[in-house]
Amino acid sequence: MATVKMYTSAYCPYCSRAKALLEKRGVTDLEEVFVDGQPELRAHMRQLTGRTSVPQIFIGQTHVGGCDDLHALDSQGGLMPLLQA
Repeated sequence: MATVKMYTSAYCPYCSRAKALLEKRGVTDLEEVFVDGQPELRAHMRQLTGRTSVPQIFIGQTHVGGCDDLHALDSQGGLMPLLQA
């Protein structure tokens, strides 16, 4: 299974929703990068993604986007092939 990295915040319902979907799809090793109170990590996330909101999800080297992007990818049938790559 591909590595999954998620820039996240401790009290973010979208982060929890994204994490739940990933777990439902079999992801057991999720690298969470908490950006709360970490302006340098948030700036790095913004530099990588061009976005300031969390979650920001990477599967392997692919930036999937946020929670809505992840769910859209799943509903289009693209999440599992990406995870299995």
